[in-house]
Amino acid sequence: MAKLSGNPFLEFDLSKTLADFKVPGVDVDSILASQRKNIEAITAANQLAIEGFQAVLRRQAEIVRSSLEETSGYVNEVIAAGSPEEKAAKQAELVKVAFEKSLANVRELSELVAKSNTEAADVLSKRVSESLEEVKALIAKTAAK
Repeated sequence: MAKLSGNPFLEFDLSKTLADFKVPGVDVDSILASQRKNIEAITAANQLAIEGFQAVLRRQAEIVRSSLEETSGYVNEVIAAGSPEEKAAKQAELVKVAFEKSLANVRELSELVAKSNTEAADVLSKRVSESLEEVKALIAKTAAK
């Protein structure tokens, strides 16, 4: 066998090694299938997490772009106001609007993060439940023999 990396741990074939052992009552194929499903679930959860992170970054960029455009408009509104009192009132009104919009944006981003985390956790939770059912089935199968 040709060495791939020089690292014996990377070249170790667990399925071949387990297949060489004939332990009565142990279904090696079931164990390997279960572990394969575990890895697939972790991969799916990671993919959901990455997609969620990307969605949050995209939304943050949209919010920044929108905020910059709105700020320019706000400055023009304050400048266009008449007396200093009107300018101060307009500025106070715009600060309030900007603050409320910022809170709404933070809430929206928090909800995006929570949704992404929930989706990833659901994938893992489902797999844990399936894995426990597989273990119970293997134990019942072994006990029946």
